[in-house]
Amino acid sequence: MLEYQFKKRPYYFFATVFFFLLIQCSLIEVRAGKDEHKILVEMPQTHVALVVDTVYGQVITDPYRWLEDADSPEVQKWTEDQNAYTRYWLDRVPQRNYIYNRLKKLLSIGYLGSPVVRKNGVFYTKRMVTENQPILYLKNELENAPQVIIDPNIWSKDGTIAMDWWVPSEDGRFVAYGVSEGGSEKSTLHIREVSTGKDISDTIPHTPWADVAWLKDNSGFYYTRHPAPGTVPKGEENYYRRVFFHRLGTSFSDDPMIFGEGHAKDEWPQVSLSSDGWYLLLSVWQGWSRSEIYFQDLKQGSELNTLTKDMNALFWGEILGDTLYLFTNYRAPHYRLFSVNLKKPQPENWKELIPEGDTILKNFDIVGSHIVIESLESACSRLSIYTLAGKLETEIPLTAMGSVSGMSGEWNSKYLFFGFESFLLPMALYRYSIDSGSLEVLDRLKSDLDFSSFEQKQVWYESKDGTKVSMFMVHKKGLKLNGQSPTLLTGYGGFNVSMTPYFSPEVYLWIENGGVFALPNLRGGGEYGEEWHQAGMLNNKQNVFDDFISAAEWLIHQGYTNPKKLAISGGSNGGLLVGAALTQRPDFFEVVVCKVPLLDMVRYHKFDIAELSIHEYGSPEDSSHFRYLYAYSPYHHVQKDREYPAVLLTAGSSDSRVNPLHARKMAAILQSSTSSDRPILLRVETKTGHGQGEPFSKYIEESTDIYSFLFWQLGIKD
Repeated sequence: MLEYQFKKRPYYFFATVFFFLLIQCSLIEVRAGKDEHKILVEMPQTHVALVVDTVYGQVITDPYRWLEDADSPEVQKWTEDQNAYTRYWLDRVPQRNYIYNRLKKLLSIGYLGSPVVRKNGVFYTKRMVTENQPILYLKNELENAPQVIIDPNIWSKDGTIAMDWWVPSEDGRFVAYGVSEGGSEKSTLHIREVSTGKDISDTIPHTPWADVAWLKDNSGFYYTRHPAPGTVPKGEENYYRRVFFHRLGTSFSDDPMIFGEGHAKDEWPQVSLSSDGWYLLLSVWQGWSRSEIYFQDLKQGSELNTLTKDMNALFWGEILGDTLYLFTNYRAPHYRLFSVNLKKPQPENWKELIPEGDTILKNFDIVGSHIVIESLESACSRLSIYTLAGKLETEIPLTAMGSVSGMSGEWNSKYLFFGFESFLLPMALYRYSIDSGSLEVLDRLKSDLDFSSFEQKQVWYESKDGTKVSMFMVHKKGLKLNGQSPTLLTGYGGFNVSMTPYFSPEVYLWIENGGVFALPNLRGGGEYGEEWHQAGMLNNKQNVFDDFISAAEWLIHQGYTNPKKLAISGGSNGGLLVGAALTQRPDFFEVVVCKVPLLDMVRYHKFDIAELSIHEYGSPEDSSHFRYLYAYSPYHHVQKDREYPAVLLTAGSSDSRVNPLHARKMAAILQSSTSSDRPILLRVETKTGHGQGEPFSKYIEESTDIYSFLFWQLGIKD
């Protein structure tokens, strides 16, 4: 543990020194209780081991590259010291007990996952407050209690063994699912027999984020697998995702490879089968702006056919009989839907069923011989029912400002299942009848929370270049615009991800204590189509940061808050977002919470699965890409003796998506550079990763720390 030392001063008598230390201890407690910022103990010392590189003529100095080596005892000791330093301060926040108890109460509402329909009922996950991990249930009638299928909570005492993904067979007899430890997402595939509640003997390692397509007779399945360590160069096992076929009762080592040989290591195939099981469909993703479609006629035993080679757009689909319903943004940034006769699959024979429109088409499903379309209108979900010929029949009534979470139904069934939530509406799962139009609740999160005193709304503001950007806001009704409201601004802006209304107990904690919550729809996301996405990727990435900083300016100018009351928060790509905002406009923000972030954009691609993100960010190995990556890379733009906000950086030691080195290096350089007296804290959690599979016990501790930090630094009294 870190030994804290008080700042040295010259005292000559032992009694005087002893008395002084007692006074200082009291001052620490009193000042922390008054939410003052001054740090009265020494932060951990971080030695500099300067590495100098010249990249495309640019001299780059890296004082903390030694912190990249997580296996080094020195780095491990340094991380322990940082964690101890963080614990020292966060454990002394006066509001911490209140925040923990309030969050525990709010989070007792639980978690509800998206539904997946099979012939024997609806599968979905649900977690109640006493459970570390969500349980997989099967419900076959609305009035029946759900049946427990897989309970990960019995796998470990501390809840750190998780079910990462799950795919039921078509008749629901089996469920293939992935198990990993410590948040690593390095899954091993298992198969549960639903009727017995027991696993069969087949297991398949190296199946992170696996895609599975079951044969209709349950005799086997197509699936994706990564190479075993040692079969490719070190670190390359995170790539080369390939499609195999597994026959139940056989060894996975004998599984034939169906797709991947000779293809690029960063391609990401997904698999499905047609409604009758006679066509195999592969959607092979190359980043978040391009995919290619392959199909195979299994009845004829033909080879894989390429449908969309080099068309530079996104494609995915569903096969019904000999017809592929093909969803794409090809020459249509708002997306459209085609029907493709697989006997004559050439593009000139495609038939447009649902054309591009003003709304953004996001997804589709074939249910009850109808097409169900999920779309976004001003970043809010809509559900529409079309005939198979593409004629609009009806709209499913939804709350004006909310989000659909998952759609599922069978082509020959009359029911569509989906989840729906908003900022002021906890998640509920619904069953919609295609025939009658009735809408019924399958399951919902129950709560005694009173939402009547709050409001959610959407506003628009101008970014730096004049682009109009929408933003969701949630706060108490009758809020006075006096510039004094503590405000939490968050965002993402990347990877074609749409930030739509969602329910969060943490957001409720914030707004019930007088806070304003703001979520802008930044460029780089998918809220307004592929053009919006591309306007915030690669060499356009600075647009995302400008959109975010402009949101902060708007909140200040409109009288919601001021820089001393404004906090920003983001995770993963959102961690890069707030890292860039922190280094570009530190004067705008009082507090920054930077979770599982990418921050060294010169070396990011060298670790874990980050090469997949080159399609979105660009490659530092390319001279033109390097210049714009270096231009905004947060780690390289921390300036010596500049006043920075209070910063809390978080990371998971087992993160297989974004390496914790980013948070470590950023903490070190901020601590050594800032001229302000605000704290720079690092929190590295063990046995967790990027957030997926994190047990509830660790999740609530992390959330408590984050909101304790925010309340402390913004002076919020419970």
